[in-house]
Amino acid sequence: MIGPHAVLEEGVHLMSHVVVDGHTTIGAQTVVHPFASLGLSPQHLKYQDEPTKLIIGHHNVIREHATMHVGTVQGHGETRVGSHCFFMVGSHVAHDCVVEDHVILTNSVALGGHVHVGEYAIIGGLSGVHQYVRIGKHAMIGGVTGVEKDVIPYALAMGNRAKLTGLNLVGLKRRGFSREDIRSLRTAYGLLFAPGGTMAERLIEVSDLFAGHAGVMDIINFIREDSSRPICTPGAANGNGA
Repeated sequence: MIGPHAVLEEGVHLMSHVVVDGHTTIGAQTVVHPFASLGLSPQHLKYQDEPTKLIIGHHNVIREHATMHVGTVQGHGETRVGSHCFFMVGSHVAHDCVVEDHVILTNSVALGGHVHVGEYAIIGGLSGVHQYVRIGKHAMIGGVTGVEKDVIPYALAMGNRAKLTGLNLVGLKRRGFSREDIRSLRTAYGLLFAPGGTMAERLIEVSDLFAGHAGVMDIINFIREDSSRPICTPGAANGNGA
C-alpha cells in the first residue's frame, strides 16, 4: 500500500506486503522487503496527525518487518535516514531519529525517539537505544545491549547496560584507518578515561595533544556537544552491567 503523500524516487523496489504511508520520501534504488512499514504515525501520545515527515535516502536495504515512523512537532518534525544503510529484520527507527549514511541496524534493534546514529555505526542484534541517545560515527554496539548513554565515535560498547570496552578496532581496520590513526585514537581514548582529574581537564589535555588529528577531535567535539544524556564510560560488560 502506498499512501497519497508518499514519494518514491527512481528505481525504488517495493516487494509484496509493504506499507508506505504519510509524508514519506524514499530515495533512489532503495529496496524494501515484505512486511516493512514506513511512514506511519509515531508511537507518541501527543501526536495529533500533524503532517510530519519520514525522509529516507538512496541505496538503502530495508528488510522484512522493519518499521520507521514519521517525526513529531515536539521534535524535529521529521525522521531522517541517510543513504547506503542496511536495516535488518524487525529493526525499528522511531520518531525524530537521525540515522546517518552507511549505518547497519541488525535484527530487532530498536531506536527510541530522537536518537542520533553517526555514519558507519553498527548496532548488534536485539539491542535497544534509549530516547535522545547519540551514537558516534564508526561506533559498534554489541548484541543484546541496552544503550542509555551517549557512545563516543570509534568506540565499542556492550553489556546489559552499555559500557565502553575499548575502540572498534575491527571496524576501523575494515574501513581502512591507518595504524598511525588507530594508535592516536587508542592513546587519546586512554587519556580521556584515565583515573584522576576531571573530564574537562582531560578534554583540554587531549585536544592540545591531538589538535591536528581529525579522528581524535571527532571524539572531543562529540563529548563537548550539548546532550540530554551522559557519556558512556568504560567498565566491565557483564550480565548486570556493573
